[in-house]
Amino acid sequence: MSAAAPPFTSAVSVETDTATLELPFKAPYDWPRLLRFFAGRATLGVEAVEDGAYRRAIEWHGAEGTLTVRRHPRKRCVVATIEGAASRHADALAAPIARMFDLHANPAQIHTHLGADAWLAPLVEAAPGLRVPGAWSGFELVVRAIVGQQVSVKAATTIIGRLVQRAGCRIHGHPHESTAWRFPTPAALAAADLDKIGMPGKRVAALQGFARAVASGDVPIDDAAVATHDAAALRASLLALPGIGPWTVEYVAMRAWRDPDAWPATDLVLMQSITARDPSLARPTQQRARTDAWRPWRAYAALHLWNEVADRAGTARGG
Repeated sequence: MSAAAPPFTSAVSVETDTATLELPFKAPYDWPRLLRFFAGRATLGVEAVEDGAYRRAIEWHGAEGTLTVRRHPRKRCVVATIEGAASRHADALAAPIARMFDLHANPAQIHTHLGADAWLAPLVEAAPGLRVPGAWSGFELVVRAIVGQQVSVKAATTIIGRLVQRAGCRIHGHPHESTAWRFPTPAALAAADLDKIGMPGKRVAALQGFARAVASGDVPIDDAAVATHDAAALRASLLALPGIGPWTVEYVAMRAWRDPDAWPATDLVLMQSITARDPSLARPTQQRARTDAWRPWRAYAALHLWNEVADRAGTARGG
């Protein structure tokens, strides 16, 4: 899993309710491609990529604020600025921010392993600092994964924006208009009227069934659950829910649970990328022996394959 957290520096201004964290990473670190990934999937009103930075409204132990993350122009670190009452919890926020931006990755180790593969070597050389983008909220990510089943990244992002409008909460007086909405809580999403939201009825039922399971505590999904449950138990709890299949579980394991070996085998873009290299490998079962060679870094292999397509298309593809 992740390496030990590197040391970070912090500065807090009580007068302005602002805190700044400098969180280090091991170079290379591909900030532009990480931002491109987040930008293509940003939930309208909740999060935004603007002026080379990622921003969203946050809440931490009842304290609200705004998180803005950008790469330092000179140092090997990202700078996280926390505005509002949440700034008082700045040191505690370092860990989830580091996970979200994959700051603990060892690119040299990943590069050495994946670069030894003939298919992946040119991709790793083209983007040696590629990271696996994380998520601020495991619940949000599962919602996105369910909504994204069988639809494009753009379509999923549009529907997620509608969900926020239906079941989310407007933050009055929020200083950043582009992030002035709170994502729906599990209870609010479970109870919302999602008629004509743009999804098939079965997917709506799966989405609200998942929200009810989280609201009731039957399905662990937050950071505390990840810390106290093993990977198999987490996967099993999600997979047991109606309408949630292996792709959704592996996508969540990759981004929310930070499993570096997670592999969404039935992802259409990944399957097409592999088949284009070897037409005899048309099905996930046929591809497995080939992709097993990328262990224990299959999540990074997936990002490289998605990134190859995104580079060609100039837009968000895959995941």
